[in-house]
Amino acid sequence: MNPKPSSVEEYLSWYAPDVREKLEQMRVTISKAIPKATEVISYSMPAYKTSEVLVYFAAAKKHIGFYPTNSGVSEFKKELEPYVTSKGAIQFPLDQPLPFELIAAISQFRFLEAEDRAKLKKKKT
Repeated sequence: MNPKPSSVEEYLSWYAPDVREKLEQMRVTISKAIPKATEVISYSMPAYKTSEVLVYFAAAKKHIGFYPTNSGVSEFKKELEPYVTSKGAIQFPLDQPLPFELIAAISQFRFLEAEDRAKLKKKKT
């Protein structure tokens, strides 16, 4: 069973300096893209949430996984063609630079999507 980190700092501390640097770059990029989001640990990964969890990220053996849910992947399908993707996940290879603008755009998309969903919920009540 994998350990559960108590904070993002603890999670980052588990990795070698080169991987930790990429994880930190993800953290900074997402934080700047969605400053209203709170940084949390969810499913043992760093995540950002407002009314719901917007995006997650995690280190794997050969890539950084970015998890913006299904809508975050499908909305950017064309831009994500160079990467391995699945329903709600994107793999950014460790041996390539991270696409910061794309990560920021996907994060902002998820933020706006969650805001719209929260507004719709409030109207119904």
